[in-house]
Amino acid sequence: MQIPFTPSTRSSLGVEWELELVDLDTRQLRSGASEILEAIRPDGAGEHPKAKHELLESTVEVITGVCTTVAEARADLAETVAVVDEQAAKRNLGLMCSGTHPITDWSTQEISPSPRYHRLIEEMQWLARRLQIFGVHVHVGVRDVSKAIPIVNALTQYVPHFLALSASSPYWVGTDTGLASARSKVFEGLPTAGLPYQLAGWEQFESYMETLIATRTIQSIREVWWDIRPHPDYGTVELRICDGLSTLDEVATIAALAQCLVERLDRELDRGYTLPVPKGWVVRENKWRAARYGLDAEIIVDDKGTVAPVRRALTDLVEDLMPTARRLDCEEELAGVERILAAGASYQRQRAVAAQHDGDLTRVVDSLLAEMRDGLPA
Repeated sequence: MQIPFTPSTRSSLGVEWELELVDLDTRQLRSGASEILEAIRPDGAGEHPKAKHELLESTVEVITGVCTTVAEARADLAETVAVVDEQAAKRNLGLMCSGTHPITDWSTQEISPSPRYHRLIEEMQWLARRLQIFGVHVHVGVRDVSKAIPIVNALTQYVPHFLALSASSPYWVGTDTGLASARSKVFEGLPTAGLPYQLAGWEQFESYMETLIATRTIQSIREVWWDIRPHPDYGTVELRICDGLSTLDEVATIAALAQCLVERLDRELDRGYTLPVPKGWVVRENKWRAARYGLDAEIIVDDKGTVAPVRRALTDLVEDLMPTARRLDCEEELAGVERILAAGASYQRQRAVAAQHDGDLTRVVDSLLAEMRDGLPA
């Protein structure tokens, strides 16, 4: 089976942001996506080009076009969010984003009308029905198919960095899970989700997909939801590991981190270097540590079992990537990592609000709505 890879402009950028629709009276998730998307649909056209359905009717996904810089991607998202927010407000709905909604029971949620999503529910049953989870996906362009799998493999080393920084799902149906990212563990329930297989190259990727399609495990390669995956149609490497981010500030920071890493790995391949392939069991353990402990995690940094605080690993990584950020004009956005470390990741901020209000999680919802409006707290 041949899978064509459409090359992209080097380090081009695209971002997808899954937004929750929240009833401003009850603070629960409420359906409204179809009405909102119909209201913003261009005259005589199909869907809005940058606002889409997701699995649940209480979700609208906003996406950028193909961007060159993080600042361009941020402005693109902000423009679409403003359009969606205007229509949401008319329906007494607010917008927010977090890996999970703190209080809403997934069993109350309506599925979007797309046949694709109803087929997913039919195939996966409870595993898919409970996917009341929200994330941010970042695409970074790759010029040549031969680079895609080596870059995916090398990026798995940074799974704990992205997950700890974005972790925003400590609560599940009104209960503190004890995790920083419950979303990442819920999503792993799907048989084709989770960490990517470390493949030898594009031919092995094609062989893997051929097996899944031939055995009717999937109908298309879009149904393989790895934490990091190549996207042949877009010609990108897509990072899907992150929890939902509640502010544009954090989205821009994650986008800058992703763009800089892919750019650096791409250049190393151009120089003739072989990219590292981390041990699978180290990657798996580090993902668990980030999901459990977030920014307090100590991650394994070599094959000898040496551990280091993920906070220090992030600080060192930012320093290492700053020359790349200068070339890509995203120094300010990459420096946002330090702002997040100072303010706390979303899971920490949510727990702090709950602690201040005797465990009242409706106040946590209010804080997430406010962050979407006002940005990352000082």
